[in-house]
Amino acid sequence: MNMFGKYLALLALAPACGFAQVSPAAQADITVAGKKLVIRYAAPSVRGRKIFGEGGLLSRDPTYPAWRAGANSATSFHTDADLDVGGLSVPKGDYTLYCWVKDPNAWELIISKETGQWGLEYNPKMDLGRAKMTMSTPSAKVETLKYTFTSQGGNKVKLDLAWENHAGSVMIAVK
Repeated sequence: MNMFGKYLALLALAPACGFAQVSPAAQADITVAGKKLVIRYAAPSVRGRKIFGEGGLLSRDPTYPAWRAGANSATSFHTDADLDVGGLSVPKGDYTLYCWVKDPNAWELIISKETGQWGLEYNPKMDLGRAKMTMSTPSAKVETLKYTFTSQGGNKVKLDLAWENHAGSVMIAVK
């Protein structure tokens, strides 16, 4: 094999090496009352940085105080059912999630009708609406952003979002 062929073979194999991503793809999903809810996001890590509040990493985002609630591409949310998300009526379909974090101790989950955009392209005119989140302090620092669905029985589920020293949750009910 000539040098050019070896170079092409090396290029072809590079994606298979599985280099670790700084903010790897992650997913949270649950089936509630026979309907699937799925959140897809890129999970950033703290890596010694201050994240929330004045001077924090998020305060330097161009969309601040609306945060893409993940890294890289915007966080996506799919529901097979009509939902009540913290008092907000959400028809079945596909959405983008953002989080209003101007006050690190009083978040609002933003559900946007705009989908497929890069995470730093927030358009408030596309908001379906917002739901206030219940805030808490994790028992230990959350190094990597984490979404979690927890069944509450019947048609209800709790969505938790935790990172650094902050956690927000909202109740979801399948209609």
